[in-house]
Amino acid sequence: MRTGSISSKPSEHLFPFDKAQLSTIAAIAIPVTLQTILFASKGLTDILMIGQLSENNIAAAGVASRALFVAMILLSGFSAAGSVLIAQYFGANKTRAIRRTAVLTWFISSLFALIPALIFWQAGDKIMALSTSSADIQSLGHEYLTYTAISLFFASFSGAIAAGLRSTRQASTSTWLSGLGILFNLILNWLLIFGHMGLPALGLKGAAIATTLSCMLEVVVTVIYLYVKQHTLTPTYRAMKQACRIKHIRQFLALAIPTTSNFLLWAAGLFTYTAIMGQTGEQGLVALSVISPIEAFSLSFLTGIANASAVIVGNHLGAKDSDQAYQQAIGFVVLAILVTILVAVMLFLLREPVLNLFSALDGESRQLADQFYLVLCFGIVLRSLPTTMVIGILRAGGDVKFCLYQDMTTQWLFGIPLTALGALFLGLSPVLVFACFFLETLFKWVACIYRFRSKRWIKFLAS
Repeated sequence: MRTGSISSKPSEHLFPFDKAQLSTIAAIAIPVTLQTILFASKGLTDILMIGQLSENNIAAAGVASRALFVAMILLSGFSAAGSVLIAQYFGANKTRAIRRTAVLTWFISSLFALIPALIFWQAGDKIMALSTSSADIQSLGHEYLTYTAISLFFASFSGAIAAGLRSTRQASTSTWLSGLGILFNLILNWLLIFGHMGLPALGLKGAAIATTLSCMLEVVVTVIYLYVKQHTLTPTYRAMKQACRIKHIRQFLALAIPTTSNFLLWAAGLFTYTAIMGQTGEQGLVALSVISPIEAFSLSFLTGIANASAVIVGNHLGAKDSDQAYQQAIGFVVLAILVTILVAVMLFLLREPVLNLFSALDGESRQLADQFYLVLCFGIVLRSLPTTMVIGILRAGGDVKFCLYQDMTTQWLFGIPLTALGALFLGLSPVLVFACFFLETLFKWVACIYRFRSKRWIKFLAS
C-alpha cells in the first residue's frame, strides 16, 4: 500500500530535501494545492456569478458563506484529527488501523454536523443579524443557509475520505474527486442561478441548492470509486465494528476535541471579524465579501505545503524517526515562506484584472476592494509560518492542545479585541480595520517558533 519511502538519514541543512524527497513532496503538495485551489475557486465562482445580481446578494452570500465556512471548519477539525492518526499509521504500516480511523472520522463528523445544520434551519436569520442590520440581506442569507445545511452531512463523508487519501500519499485521487464536485457545482450554479435550459432562475437560492446537490454527487462518485477499486479506505462492516470500540473512540477524541475546538474557535473568530467589519458599513462588508474568496484562493499554495508537511512529518514520526521529522519540518517552513512571497507578488501584479471580474461593484465599493486587496498582498506573507506550523508540523506531532491554546490566545485575546477597538471605539476606516485582521499573526510567529524549537511537539501516536 505504501507508495513512497521514508529516509532515516537526518539533515542539518536549512532546506533538507534531496531530489527524491522533493519529488515525494510535490506528489503530495501539488494535488493538495490543486484541491485547495479548486475549493477556493468554488467560493470565487459563486461570488462572481452572484455578483452579477446585486450588491445585497454579494453581501448576503459573503456573510452566509462565512457561517457555512465555520460549520465546514467544525467538520475539518475531525478530518484533521483522523489525518494525523492515519499519517502515523501509514508510517507504521498498519492497514486495518487506517480503515478503522477513516470510518470513525466519518461517523463522528456526521454526528457533529447535526449541530450547525439545526442552527442554520432554526436561527439562520439571527446568524445574519450578527453582521448586518439590513432586513433584505438577512432574508437572503437565511434562505442560503437553509438550503446548504444538508450539504454538511455529505461533506462529513467526503472530508474523512479525503483526509485518508492525503495521509496515505494518494492526494491526487482526492483532488480528482474534489474536482468533480467543483465541476458539478459550477454547472448547477449556471443552471440554477440564472435559469438556463428551461430551469427557473433562482438567484442566491439556486447557488445554495447547487452547493448541496454537488456535494451529494461527489459522495456518490467517491463511494463508487472506493468499491470498484476495493480501496483500503472502503467502509466495511468489520471496520465499522472496530471503530465503535471505546478505546479507539477515546484515542480519536483525545486528538479530535482539541483540534476541532481549535478549528471552530478560529473559524468563529473569522466570523467575528466579519461582524466587526459589518459595523463599519455595508460597503466594507461588500469589499470583504469580494476579498475573502480571493484570499482563500491565494492561500491555496500555502495550505498545500502545510498539508504535505503534516503527511511527511507524520509519516516520519510514525516510523519513530524524530530527527528527520524535525529537519524536514524546517525545510517546509522555508519553502512555505518563499512560495507565499511569490504568490503575493503575483497577486499584486494581477490586481486590476482580478477586481475587474466583479462587475456589480460601484465606484466607491470598487475603490475599497482595491485597498483591501493591497493589504491582503502583505497579509498572506505574514500567515506563511504560522499556517505551516499549526496546520502541518505541530499538529502532525499530535501537539493539538498547544495549537488550541495558541489560537485562543492570539486571536481572541489580541487580534479580535484590537480590531474591535479600532472599529468600534477609534472609528478606523474599513481598510485599517481589515489590516487589523492580520495583527494576530505577529503573535503567532513568536509562539510557533518557541514551541517548535522546544521539540515538545514531537509525539508518537501509532502505538
